[in-house]
Amino acid sequence: MELKKGAATRERILDIAQAAVLSKGFAATSIEEIIAEAGLTKSGFFYHFRDKNELAHALLRRYVAENDAIFDDIFGRGRQLSDDPLEAFLIGLKLLAELMRELPSVHPGCLVSAVCYQERLFDRQVRELSADSVRSWNGRFQAYLEEIETVHPLNPGITVADLAVMLSCIIDGAIIMSKVLHDPAVLERQILSYRSLVRSSFGRT
Repeated sequence: MELKKGAATRERILDIAQAAVLSKGFAATSIEEIIAEAGLTKSGFFYHFRDKNELAHALLRRYVAENDAIFDDIFGRGRQLSDDPLEAFLIGLKLLAELMRELPSVHPGCLVSAVCYQERLFDRQVRELSADSVRSWNGRFQAYLEEIETVHPLNPGITVADLAVMLSCIIDGAIIMSKVLHDPAVLERQILSYRSLVRSSFGRT
């Protein structure tokens, strides 16, 4: 029972910290405000996290795991619906766009970007985790595209590596654009535009 309570408290701290960081950045988020909102003592907070750097590391690990689970589900469903790797990927992108459309407001933001913008606040372990997560997502997308290329020739002048990185850039860029313009539909539209590009890049019209 005590272990469950401890785990629930840790998750509450992470939820509060993530909302604050995505709203105003790591530098402007204080441990004191997290403690106050969570209704904890300082010793209660430091029982779970040694310092702000350790909190950032835990936030990133959780964020990466959540996004990996989303990608596993969405692109896994695409594979279940089509044996053709191109069609499966296109279905996955459509499902991803629909997921973005169903958000109650603009996307709250990207923790990886938050770390990147203020990376001097963190130790090498946090910076490397952030970079590794981006490499992992790029590698995931590239693996999908390489599988497609074994069945559908890629048009000249395009590489699967560039197409893979482009999806990561589009997602993060559209998150920023939607927040700046207060337009929740930007992210969905950009993913659908990328979907059309992928279709045409492999000789589909």
